Amino acid sequence: MQWPRIVEIKCFDENDQEVPRGERGEVVIRGHLIMKGYYKRPDATAEAFRNGWFHTGDIGIIDDEGYLAIVDRTKDMILRGGYNVYPRELEEVIMTHPAVSLVAVLGVPDERLGEEIKAYVVLKPGETLSESEFIDWCKTQFAANKYPRYVEFRSELPIGNTGKISKLLLREEVAVA
Repeated sequence: MQWPRIVEIKCFDENDQEVPRGERGEVVIRGHLIMKGYYKRPDATAEAFRNGWFHTGDIGIIDDEGYLAIVDRTKDMILRGGYNVYPRELEEVIMTHPAVSLVAVLGVPDERLGEEIKAYVVLKPGETLSESEFIDWCKTQFAANKYPRYVEFRSELPIGNTGKISKLLLREEVAVA
């Protein structure tokens, strides 16, 4: 009899230590199905494979029953003054504001904190919202280290081929401006 091959999935913190169930961490996997490395890219392979685990770049939560939910990407994570801020968490709450149609949250460079939080907001037709009104509302929704300090109102956000907001295109637009 041949034993089934096993694939392990865990969530690790930034020190490659497993986080407790229910907490956010980077999704890491190992097992026979995992690639051996990136073709002719030893540096990328070394970065992705650490201590026998493949680091996916996804942020996930494993619940008490062992189910995995992908909640964000490590590349999107904002490091503000030593705290990890997950843009998707902020975006989900900001979307509940009655005047907001679309939102994308990005980290922008900050000399003192490393990165600061900026929201790019599209309002619903006919709605108005000032920068200070928006930030004051956010202060009531988020911890002091998480609310956006900057907001830019736009008529639209770049949409990628999948029909979702493209943060890559948004970053490119911001870099050009």
